[in-house]
Amino acid sequence: QLQLVESGGGLVQPGGSLRLSCASSGLAVGYYAIGWFRQAPGKEREGVSCISKIGRIGSSTSYADSVKGRFTISRDTAKNTVYLQMNSLEPEDTAVYYCAAGGTCTHQYYDYNYWGQGTQVTVSS
Repeated sequence: QLQLVESGGGLVQPGGSLRLSCASSGLAVGYYAIGWFRQAPGKEREGVSCISKIGRIGSSTSYADSVKGRFTISRDTAKNTVYLQMNSLEPEDTAVYYCAAGGTCTHQYYDYNYWGQGTQVTVSS
């Protein structure tokens, strides 16, 4: 059964760090583009970062302008897990974070077919 499970969320102070994990079962993360999205209360789901499927020349990554330089996406194929390292967190980063699998690394939610259940990230002092 195909499943994506996010973990690593929590409460952190502004300026702090968290590392989110997206563990996959039934889906090899190297064969899919994996995206991270977030949704804050009353706001639309926003693409945060993505990593492309592994090709002949490796893979590429993409970041939303709002997180560029602070967030890093990575993949461990041995553990079948994708990570989102989040540094210099700001209150505006507070949201439920979701990972998703699809064919192409984009920031559009409709390009992804499989979704996890989400993990809450709260940045507050």
